[in-house]
Amino acid sequence: MAGTASGTQQVLSAEQKKILEAFKNCDKPAGAKDIAEATGIDKKTVSSTITKLKKDNLLDSPERCKYGITGDGINALDG
Repeated sequence: MAGTASGTQQVLSAEQKKILEAFKNCDKPAGAKDIAEATGIDKKTVSSTITKLKKDNLLDSPERCKYGITGDGINALDG
């Protein structure tokens, strides 16, 4: 049973939701500093959360040190 089945509900913390919402509201890829400023969450916390969200395929990195929300990320917020 390795891997996760598609359609599996992602359980997000309030902080993860806030960070994903900030990415969803960006019109271009954003860095941790941008998201920290937008959310009021500490930059180190944002950075570590971005790492986890990338691992979970909820964010991607279209350019170096910039991130954007994926379709899975949008679905996780809407779910």
